[in-house]
Amino acid sequence: MAQHEVHHHLGEHEYSYWPLPVGIAVLLVPLTFIALMVWQNPMLAILFGGVSLVLFVLGIAGWIREFFSKGHEEGLGMPAMMFFIVSEVVIFGTMFAGFYMARATHAEVWPQWVPKDMNLTIPLILTFILWASSATIAIAEKLFDTGRNILSAIFVLLTIALGSAFTVIHVMEWLHLWHGGFTLSSNMYGTGFYMLTGIHTSHIIVGLLTMLVAIYLLLSGKAGEHKGHTYIKAITLYWHFVDIMWLLVASSAYLIGSLA
Repeated sequence: MAQHEVHHHLGEHEYSYWPLPVGIAVLLVPLTFIALMVWQNPMLAILFGGVSLVLFVLGIAGWIREFFSKGHEEGLGMPAMMFFIVSEVVIFGTMFAGFYMARATHAEVWPQWVPKDMNLTIPLILTFILWASSATIAIAEKLFDTGRNILSAIFVLLTIALGSAFTVIHVMEWLHLWHGGFTLSSNMYGTGFYMLTGIHTSHIIVGLLTMLVAIYLLLSGKAGEHKGHTYIKAITLYWHFVDIMWLLVASSAYLIGSLA
């Protein structure tokens, strides 16, 4: 009888259908780029990309809802986040290696590639915005630890506002430089600049999406004494990582990249 109860208990938590739409969404991402760049079919690329986005959002939302409704924390969330951040360091490290290799290889012509309207004040403003967002997400975590979920959600919302401001300002700067002739394919500096800043901004957007989930968990009461601690701490750690990585991205893409 006891053995039957154990198998019944495991069966309640072992199976989930939500990873399936997430996996299909990930599969459709490369197909989206193949349709656009190889098959030269923009409509098919939009279809693949749209379906991928919908499946990913629904899959992640359903997965999270399922866990906070029936699951329980196993204590492996933070080690998993640490391993994830290590993998992200490898990705960024590869990008930095490529950027500095190009900088060294094309040192003689590199100064000619630096756009005249490159504004070094912009990255300074963006840096202060991210520093402020690190403070607000840290405060949100402390408030959650003391059980003040509503106040915690307010500071998470402030972090989202700062991260959104960072993204908007960054995109506006890209558009300004792009219209000035500094594009992804204009030269090696352009390629490296947009790749470094682009991959970093994609991480900012991912962080903002995770914070939207955090607000839902905080305000709905699903994050409390026995659930949610790992998630809140994990997104806080991730955001601090993104902020620290920005210092390396900004100093490389802007400061070192624009030196004659």
